[in-house]
Amino acid sequence: MRVNRSIAIGHLAAAGAYVIFGINVVVCRDIAIEGHIEPIVLFSMRALIAGGLFWLLSLFSPKEHVPKKDLLKLAGAGILGLFLPQLTFLHAIAHTTPVDLSVMSTTTPIFTMFVAAIFLKEPITWKKALGVALSFGGILWLILQSTFGSNGPSETEPVGIMFCFANYIVFALYLGTCRNLIGRYSVVTSMKWMFLVSFLVSLPFSLPKLSSTEFALVSSQVWWEIGFMIFFSTFIAYYLIPVGQKRIRPTLVSMYGYLQPIIAIAAAIWTGLDHLTATKVTAAILVFVGVWVVNQSRAAVQK
Repeated sequence: MRVNRSIAIGHLAAAGAYVIFGINVVVCRDIAIEGHIEPIVLFSMRALIAGGLFWLLSLFSPKEHVPKKDLLKLAGAGILGLFLPQLTFLHAIAHTTPVDLSVMSTTTPIFTMFVAAIFLKEPITWKKALGVALSFGGILWLILQSTFGSNGPSETEPVGIMFCFANYIVFALYLGTCRNLIGRYSVVTSMKWMFLVSFLVSLPFSLPKLSSTEFALVSSQVWWEIGFMIFFSTFIAYYLIPVGQKRIRPTLVSMYGYLQPIIAIAAAIWTGLDHLTATKVTAAILVFVGVWVVNQSRAAVQK
């Protein structure tokens, strides 16, 4: 019974984190539309408050000694896993629609596959190559229709697509290179140092923007959404993911990542921030089929 309960907690933690991430896509889009707070300032706020919560939580957690060499590695992990992904995401959502961003987000396992092939020497099979081709075909179709389609100008801009792919690449690098490091310490220990470093790195860029930030113009609704982004999408979600990783297989955790685009698309359509078109449905089908083929190949290798 104890083992079953632990596994159930792992599934719930992974599912909960990606449901939060899906809602966050729509929440952040609303914040970006108002545009009174620069993305780098938003990131500093996230890192300061969420990091502070992890440091506060560490006062009530078992103490862990982190050698200096691992502190340096955690600093690198903070830049690669928090600073760069969150900053590129905040820029991307300002120049894309929630549906387009959600469709493109499903290619993260593809980039992770390439990183694993380079750093972990995992083979790239013909099934993986076929899956990559299908997924990128869907993304290319989405990009071409967004840029040259006959339905008028799209809200998704080329710069938004560039930031999307930058986000997926750096996070794939984080997953492929920092897994062993993160596994050595508790969630609280890892996150408190990673958020601290990310906040310090962001300061030289965010401080000059503070004087021109018109906080008084930010609506009460957006402040509530910023609160959701900081507490749930940053603090809670980044706590839940490692909880899931410790209780269920990494492949199962990654499968819950496909909840994110489903939740994001449903929420975007429900709130009127986006709408489905035949182009987006076709692109999504190609991307999901491609990712499924890659996962089938991965499963065959593991057997």
